[in-house]
Amino acid sequence: MLYIQVYKGSKPIVLSKLITEPSHSILIQSYDSRLRLDTRRPHNGDGFGVGWYTDPSLGLGPDPCIFTSTLPAWNCVNLERLAPKTASHLIFAHVRATTEGSLAESNCHPFQHNSLMWMHNGNIGAWKYVKRPLADSLADKWFLAVKGGTDSEWAFALFLDTLEREGVDPSSPAEAESGFDPKLLRRAMKKTIAKINAFIKAVPADLLQREPGNETRSLLNFALTDGHTVVVTRYVSSKTDAAASLYYSSGTAWVEGQAKGQFRMERRDKASDVVLVASEPLTFERHSWLSVPTNTILTISNQTVYIKPIKDEFYNEDPSTERSTGFAKCKGLLAKAPGSVSTATTTSTTPVPRARASRVAHAKASRGANGSDNASAPWEDDAAGETGGEAADEAADESANNESANNEAANEAANDAANKAAKPRPTHWSISIE
Repeated sequence: MLYIQVYKGSKPIVLSKLITEPSHSILIQSYDSRLRLDTRRPHNGDGFGVGWYTDPSLGLGPDPCIFTSTLPAWNCVNLERLAPKTASHLIFAHVRATTEGSLAESNCHPFQHNSLMWMHNGNIGAWKYVKRPLADSLADKWFLAVKGGTDSEWAFALFLDTLEREGVDPSSPAEAESGFDPKLLRRAMKKTIAKINAFIKAVPADLLQREPGNETRSLLNFALTDGHTVVVTRYVSSKTDAAASLYYSSGTAWVEGQAKGQFRMERRDKASDVVLVASEPLTFERHSWLSVPTNTILTISNQTVYIKPIKDEFYNEDPSTERSTGFAKCKGLLAKAPGSVSTATTTSTTPVPRARASRVAHAKASRGANGSDNASAPWEDDAAGETGGEAADEAADESANNESANNEAANEAANDAANKAAKPRPTHWSISIE
């Protein structure tokens, strides 16, 4: 399996502070993962990649710089040389254990088109039967743009094709400079997932039954950015299984403690100057990381985190429903870390960080299972309905933020009282995705 890591900050950070120096960085996870149970592929040694954006003041353009290698990340001298001398406000990192495609740099993530970067952790179900119809559905330029052999890159091509069908040119210099509309990126991502599900459904049952072990379930943890907005999904095409693990943490700074390599998320005020998203937490402070719920889409826009459900046939109305971790385990990942914190109900022995209350907006989705009147093409949403749904989403986001602001004084008083207590008292709070 694969591991992904995303950093988005209001200020640049040196790559080594994320990739090579932390005691449980993604580089360390590639050979010493605490969530990995796959004895068939105990190491992520089939290459890695790092992508980042340069400071706009340098005038180097909006396209990211990407460094990939087929060497194991822990054995790449060039990465050790590059990381301490490179800084960026938005960084993608990925380590790979081959599941689809050969060992080649063209198969290493992140993938890139102009200002857009893409990573994937997981697999597309029934891929050998889905690949041809997926490829046939693409416009020629996106079909020809695929250089490698991974299902991940084909999924990126499908996203680009979907984005263009939404009326926006992914190659547009103007969009690259100013950034795409976050709502548009989120909508295109949801439709990409819906298309993949539809392709799998279209595979004849007798064809799947010819060979035992054909798996139609998909693990679709996608990460996308245009240099301004980040969109990440945690998704499985199942109503009873949990998706591959995904966590996030936010605060004012990512700092190193007194012990070398012991980094932590610092929180001095309610701002989210730093947001980290990772397949596995980068620290062992479980209270600092929240587990992204299964079948949701996380958006980072203007340093604010939004988490919304992906409402389709695999969506469960009750977020507290337990999902089986068996499928994720058989693919090499634990769906949930022991003792990890969930966004459904969180318990802490420290005062509630106001950043969590005021910066994380979980909005109600206002649409149906797929929002479409066309049963044969569930991703072809009605334009007016989609616009209305997104408007309702944003209104719900604003409402959630306003409610949080109204409660800020009460939160501050509660924090002060807890800080003055002789012993920390357990504090319970809930963050709902509904």
